[in-house]
Amino acid sequence: MSNQRQQKPTLTGQRFKTRKRDEKERFDPSQFQESIVQGLNQTGTDLEAVAKFLDASGAKLDYRRYAEILFDILVAGGMLAPGGTLSDDVTCTEFCLFKAQEDMETMQAYAQVFNKLIRRYKYLEKGFEEEIKKLLLFLKGFTESERNKLAMLTGILLANGNLSASILSSLFNENLVKEGVSACFAVKLFKSWLSEKDINSVAASLRKVGMDNRLMELFPANKRSCEHFSKYFTDAGLKELSDFARNQQSIGARKELQKELQDQMSRGDPLKDIIVYVREEIKKNNISEQTMIGLIWSSVMSSVEWNKKEELVTEQAIKHLKQYSPLLKAFTSQGLSELTLLLKIQEYCYDNIHFMKAFQKIVVLLYKADVLSEEAILKWYNEAHQAKGKSVFLEQMKKFVEWLKNAEEESESEEEEAD
Repeated sequence: MSNQRQQKPTLTGQRFKTRKRDEKERFDPSQFQESIVQGLNQTGTDLEAVAKFLDASGAKLDYRRYAEILFDILVAGGMLAPGGTLSDDVTCTEFCLFKAQEDMETMQAYAQVFNKLIRRYKYLEKGFEEEIKKLLLFLKGFTESERNKLAMLTGILLANGNLSASILSSLFNENLVKEGVSACFAVKLFKSWLSEKDINSVAASLRKVGMDNRLMELFPANKRSCEHFSKYFTDAGLKELSDFARNQQSIGARKELQKELQDQMSRGDPLKDIIVYVREEIKKNNISEQTMIGLIWSSVMSSVEWNKKEELVTEQAIKHLKQYSPLLKAFTSQGLSELTLLLKIQEYCYDNIHFMKAFQKIVVLLYKADVLSEEAILKWYNEAHQAKGKSVFLEQMKKFVEWLKNAEEESESEEEEAD
């Protein structure tokens, strides 16, 4: 018997038939456009009928493949060439957003058409955001009326949660900004958005995608100031938005200030230099002493690596705060600032569990260093404390508060005897 293995027979020949799933359909946007345009011409201005037509057509037409063309037609009436002009070689429709009436009611009805379409075909969601971003880049190619309608629609869709506020990044395009198109469009958009939602909801949406700190970019670099932004949007009837932007700038300035303070402390800069710097910042950014003492406290406590052992951290904290007490004293000239500082200390000791037992010792140290007055401590103890760790901290302070009250009574009786 031969040791050689018998070779298995092999199939030969050529396979002609392609599996159906492997067949690639030819990309034919003009055929798709004709189907959509024909349907829109039949439904006319009846947007309920338009929504039903689009819903039914999704089963027959390839929306996934032709999403961009579909949205171009619904917005502009036909396929858009780069720059925003309509392609000449295909049939267009008059029944689209750009040809509709320029009022909020009509725009809300159009928003419903897009909303129903995207809810029915979820895969269109991303393509729709990309379409809006593209349309915003094409703004210069549209008429003023077309821009207004697009701005109103975008504002409504943002309010309804159909779009992410990240689409606003297209408005920061240099050419649009330089010619004032971005700012003008933003006025219409935010008016529309704020007619549907309040400023807190708008702010939350902007914050979610990091747009809250970028609104200044709607203006050229030489006009990118809080004053210009505030005047522009207040004059346009959007005071809420200017107040929000002013507040955001203030928060940004505070963050930068806190970082600079921490850097100065880490470098070991002289306290007198830090005090001069803080006074300049208060003046420059119009920051109240109460806000500033909170920032200073946070910076002082963040500028050191704390011991993880509870018994050692109190000693470390006392030593550290003794060093910075002149800085704290310089910005607690008002009773309200002292109270703010006490509440910050309470919050810090509660949030950082190793400091729970250190609260009383910190307060006593700052009392002896003339940072905190007995009036502020008594006010905090009797009525102004927070709920955080209240029972623990009030118990810690009980004996010291009694001592303060006795000292106050003795001082009063001595004054009476002197009289």
